[in-house]
Amino acid sequence: MSDPITPAVSDRICQHMNKDHQNAIVLYAKVFGNLPETETAQMESIDPQGMNLSVVINGETKPIRVPFAHTLKDSEDAHHTLIDMVKQARISHN
Repeated sequence: MSDPITPAVSDRICQHMNKDHQNAIVLYAKVFGNLPETETAQMESIDPQGMNLSVVINGETKPIRVPFAHTLKDSEDAHHTLIDMVKQARISHN
């Protein structure tokens, strides 16, 4: 069974996303956060209902919340949901 989404799991997911998937986080902000002018973004935390991002727009940093379409069951569900969201964002963004 996969890990429940605890603060430690949130930190692990955020570190991985911020290190390896910067473009995906920017797309989450642009498409699901409805902020197409986002320049850069970082994932601050994730919980079963959504993710908290820190975005930079025109040099100004602001926090945003991106809700998930469903409540996440565990870290494996988070993994699949984040992948599905970036695929959907790529289609909508183009």
